[in-house]
Amino acid sequence: MNEYPQSHSTHDADEDLRNKDIKIYLNGKIVPREEAVVSVYDSGFMLGDGMWEGLRLYDGVWAFFDEHMDRLFNSCKSVSIDIGMSKAEVLAALNATAAANDMTTDAHCRLMITRGKKVKPFQHPGLSRSGPTITAILEHSRPADSLLTRGIRLATVPQVRGLPMSQDAKYNSHSKLNCVIACLQAEQAGADEALMLDPHGFVNTTNACNFFIVRRGEVWTSTGDYCMNGVTRQKVIDLCREGGIPVREKNYSLYEAYGAEEAFLTGTFGAQTPVAEIDGKPIGDHHGAGPMTLRIRGLYKDLVARNVAAQKASVV
Repeated sequence: MNEYPQSHSTHDADEDLRNKDIKIYLNGKIVPREEAVVSVYDSGFMLGDGMWEGLRLYDGVWAFFDEHMDRLFNSCKSVSIDIGMSKAEVLAALNATAAANDMTTDAHCRLMITRGKKVKPFQHPGLSRSGPTITAILEHSRPADSLLTRGIRLATVPQVRGLPMSQDAKYNSHSKLNCVIACLQAEQAGADEALMLDPHGFVNTTNACNFFIVRRGEVWTSTGDYCMNGVTRQKVIDLCREGGIPVREKNYSLYEAYGAEEAFLTGTFGAQTPVAEIDGKPIGDHHGAGPMTLRIRGLYKDLVARNVAAQKASVV
């Protein structure tokens, strides 16, 4: 019998019954979950035309808020979506929603911006004329312990991340069909999630997170040319450089990934999640997170604490 539950993924969280009654931010109002609805004419529903960010609340502070907003505003500008709010106004909206839900820590936010409601059900962006749809879903959310102790099983899939001139993977867009297909391919291969290659066949990213390996004391990740340049990904790279850990952004093949001593995933929700196996091949000779992954997790935890303290100090 498979020891892994069917739902095992990088976003597994402990069940929290409070989430059944959460309040959601929608276009300037904070409404009960059942009332947080958008039109079938919304461009996000109809076309996946929008951008989103995932943020995490620690001790009343949204960690690395500025970095997340830089990416969100850059992405929206690149596709000519006017958010209609300043970064300070976005922060105020998130804080008000957190307060309405009595959330101070162990909370996760999915902030979504679409081009808004269309006047006709067709593709042209000019048909969205009433301004953007802005939604923030905040949930009480603590990563399941199994993510650290058990790790994730990956399967290499045929679905690849696109070239920048098709759909640049740096966009954190609502158009996630390529990642959904990759995840389905991995599940059908008996794994938890997908390891995706770049258009040249080098190891790239997973369907949901950025991917790192550890070889001979060095930390490797992709060049970043064909993947979402995650905030947590960059923080790990910076922490390695500051801590004297050799880190490389480079092209590398499955051959090198299979032979890694450790592998882990990075993302706002799970921080650093260990990889147990790739294509049925165990990674390393340990159970759960390896020593380098644990070291980086410790450094990241300290960084979050410093970031939270700095943001609090700036408000005083």
